[in-house]
Amino acid sequence: MARKDFDPSTFQPDARPPAQARLFDPGTEGPWRGSVEGIAIGGPVTVLAHGTDTPGAGPRLHVHPYDETFIVLEGRARVFVGETVLEAGAGEVVFGPAGIPHRFENIGPGRLQTIDIHHSPRWIQADLD
Repeated sequence: MARKDFDPSTFQPDARPPAQARLFDPGTEGPWRGSVEGIAIGGPVTVLAHGTDTPGAGPRLHVHPYDETFIVLEGRARVFVGETVLEAGAGEVVFGPAGIPHRFENIGPGRLQTIDIHHSPRWIQADLD
């Protein structure tokens, strides 16, 4: 499907150069595989990679002063955002608004792999438990 959401002739291209950084080493063990702060590459978001094979495992309850978007790449997650509990599978996206405590866990079976997008050029977090 072709898209044309804006007229490119009316838009001034950004002057920032393209940049690249390693999010994670595929051979790295453990659930937190890596992160790239937006400030390191001149971008407005920070990207984290999280994966675990253990049902029930996931990050502790925490909060950010900015929005966070969770992308489930593989497996199934139970995501707690404030009083709301959502289940998301591979290919689904969950949004966590700024200032709302949240966490997620692997509900199995198998591996849960996520990409977590922090809508901030820096990773800022307060753990609550």
